[in-house]
Amino acid sequence: MTATGTFGLSSEARNLQWLLGNLVEEVPGLRSVAVVSSDGLLLLSSDPDQNTAAPAARTSGQDGPKGSSADLATIVSGIGSLTVGAAKLMDGGGVRQTVVAMEDACVFVMSISDGSLLGVRADADCDMTVVAYHMGLFVGRAGHVLTPELRSELRKSLEGSR
Repeated sequence: MTATGTFGLSSEARNLQWLLGNLVEEVPGLRSVAVVSSDGLLLLSSDPDQNTAAPAARTSGQDGPKGSSADLATIVSGIGSLTVGAAKLMDGGGVRQTVVAMEDACVFVMSISDGSLLGVRADADCDMTVVAYHMGLFVGRAGHVLTPELRSELRKSLEGSR
């Protein structure tokens, strides 16, 4: 994770970015990580440079980088919405984690707090238990600091870097 956009951020925002960077560095096979708000907006990413380039590239008719955190945020938001709807239909309670295992990749989605989600794109041969464990650690550490004020600050920092 790069330090782009960390200037002027609160210590809580910098700590959350550091936790996200550690998640990517410590877990083998992770490709991109995104924290998404309950309304589907990207809050934090493992590749902020790609996040700022992808929307502009799409509006000009060019494809952004495949598998970027901006794409992951869109996918995570959709999966989150779908699984919450399924849980309601099945009277299953709250959704804690969703895993989509594909031929060449895996996507993990875990609830953080008040609808916020942590999404991870990983290699297909990753150790799913290790990924889930480290995601759980991140959620445990991030959940209590991801306040409405911090979410607003993170959104503004991403918008300001565009």
